[in-house]
Amino acid sequence: MLKIGREVETMAQEKTVAQVAKLCGISVRTLHYYDEIGLLRPGRVNQAGFRGYGEEEILRLQQILLLREMEFPLKQIARILQSPSYEEETALKQQEALLMLKRQRLDRILELVRKRLKGEPIMDLKAFDGSELKRAQERYAQETREKYGNTEAYRQSIRRMEHNDDAGWQAMGEGMKEIFSALAACREEGPESPRARQLVERWQRFITENYYDCTDEILAGLGQMYVADERFTRNIDSVAPGLAAFFSKAIESYCAAKKEKDHSEKS
Repeated sequence: MLKIGREVETMAQEKTVAQVAKLCGISVRTLHYYDEIGLLRPGRVNQAGFRGYGEEEILRLQQILLLREMEFPLKQIARILQSPSYEEETALKQQEALLMLKRQRLDRILELVRKRLKGEPIMDLKAFDGSELKRAQERYAQETREKYGNTEAYRQSIRRMEHNDDAGWQAMGEGMKEIFSALAACREEGPESPRARQLVERWQRFITENYYDCTDEILAGLGQMYVADERFTRNIDSVAPGLAAFFSKAIESYCAAKKEKDHSEKS
């Protein structure tokens, strides 16, 4: 009965595809398309075909729509959001700056229209000048390419993801969640436990198979970054409090053990 009660409560908190479409002003067909290409999947689909969108899916849709507002194509949005180095806070600050420029330009045009309605002869067309906004958009796009695309690792990830079908996208998302959840569940065993090291090895293999060749050196750097960069820490800790620090220590332990093993085998 308790389980049924929780399920009913979850369903009550979820939004249907029609409600989500109405909420943000896009069509139900668009949401179905996002689901088909693996860009935004509903949090739950029951046997009757009911699509339930929870908080996580709504926040992801928000990011998709913001990136669409910045005129990013859907394929690039998918790549950005799937990137392990995606930083939501940084992206939001960049989007805020661009939206402010858009608003300023629209305010200038609106002021010109109001003056013309009053009968004022306006010969100045500077209100329509969108060059500053265009430069900012190009700069943002360039920064995004540099951040997510100016490395061999990212180029590898693009080549691999281009061959992904819908099932592949879904499997990647589920695989990532499964590893992080398993890490959270084994924290009591300690970061040096066999189980933790197995999961680190699995994470390294997951990155290599889906994104880029994750060498031991790269893996060690990722482990340090998970605690050095508060944005990564915050994202990982959203799965479970303190998970980023645990993950970092587990990676450090795994890399040290592997290095020691390699050294002993060579000697």
